[in-house]
Amino acid sequence: MIAFLRGTLLEKHPNQAIVEAGGVGYDVSIPVSTYSALPDAGAEVRLRIHTHVREDMLALFGFVTIEEKVLFEKLISVSGIGPTLAVKVLSGLETASLISAIRNASVEHLVRIPGVGKKTAERIVLELKDKLEMLPAGGQPAPSAKPQAALSPVEFDVLSALLNLGCQRANADAAVRKAKADGAGDEFEPLFRRALELVR
Repeated sequence: MIAFLRGTLLEKHPNQAIVEAGGVGYDVSIPVSTYSALPDAGAEVRLRIHTHVREDMLALFGFVTIEEKVLFEKLISVSGIGPTLAVKVLSGLETASLISAIRNASVEHLVRIPGVGKKTAERIVLELKDKLEMLPAGGQPAPSAKPQAALSPVEFDVLSALLNLGCQRANADAAVRKAKADGAGDEFEPLFRRALELVR
């Protein structure tokens, strides 16, 4: 099983990184939080890997921090949650906020994540509330105050991330534009978080 991957980052997208190691390009699924922490293409990258094996495929899921990986593995242990939905959950809330929401049984915060209904949120809380002792929980990420004047590559990345989470394109596009107008900033993660709030 692959548990760690170090190599050159060839490409990065809000839900995917392609890493070359030893002449092989590895396609790794990642949450938005990991995407935000990745360097530019061409730089060395180190990812903690969860290898998911099924009868018909082998998939790699990568994380910059051990907390993300542990939380991902906790999520996929919950009945009815597969790795794809677990990545969406990690993308839908900043890691510390997600841990806090689970510990505090804040179902109303979890159901705001696209793809997470009330029953799924309640199941996450029920099965994980007392299993996150080793993980720290902090506050919300600080948004940038600088607004985007026009569409940019960052905004297209945000739009792509919303579409990957299952949002309708028209709603996602409107949310990105509104988030920009609200002054969510020109960095990916604050803009994504704000747009995700607005798309619901």
